[in-house]
Amino acid sequence: MNKSKLSLDDKARMSFFSHLLELRRRLVISIAAVIVGTILGYIIAPWVIRWIADFYIEASQQRGARLTQTTVLDGFVLRIKVATYIGIVFACPVWLFQLWRFITPGLSPKEKKYAIPFISASIILFLLGGTLSLFTLTKALSFLLNSGGVEYFQVIGASSYVSFVVLMFLAFGISFEFPVVLVFLLIAKIIKTSQLRSFRRGALLIIVIFAAVITPSQDPYSLFLMVIPMYAFYEASIIVGRILKR
Repeated sequence: MNKSKLSLDDKARMSFFSHLLELRRRLVISIAAVIVGTILGYIIAPWVIRWIADFYIEASQQRGARLTQTTVLDGFVLRIKVATYIGIVFACPVWLFQLWRFITPGLSPKEKKYAIPFISASIILFLLGGTLSLFTLTKALSFLLNSGGVEYFQVIGASSYVSFVVLMFLAFGISFEFPVVLVFLLIAKIIKTSQLRSFRRGALLIIVIFAAVITPSQDPYSLFLMVIPMYAFYEASIIVGRILKR
């Protein structure tokens, strides 16, 4: 046996470490992009915070309603938090491209054909869901702030309020990934279109429970505005499944 030739274990070990090095390189580039985006986000963060606060001011029935900070550092911490969110969004094209370049070598030509539509649809649907959350935000806040039925002075912390808005955005964004999951299961032949058709009532119940659990506001406006598109996506997935003959 020629000692110059590497064993299968050695080749596998080298392949593993090369993947780790590739992953580290992709992560470094992605983190650097997020840092640059965060720096830019820090500059525009005050305007973004003011824009988010306008939803609360509009929903509150109190004159001169304002968000509050309880410590000296609250304002600075809030600006850093919002800047980080903005940085992640600004760097989205970079870290998504790095993710795509990392997983592409391991995909077959058929998998690559499906990957681009799936990733594109996931991004678009997530942004649509997050945008919808902003349309329901004022109604949701109004319901929550005035559900006590009595007049009282409200003191809302700016940091907790921004976290609430971000959670609303994420909840709606995640819920809009529902059709992507269903179509993937159909293509993978894990479920069939006939099963989806026969499970309509159960699916509606599960969607309502899911919406009630995932929405941080727990208000009826957000609940219905999440349930309606999710069930529409369910029916659309059935149509897609029939087209794909699944």
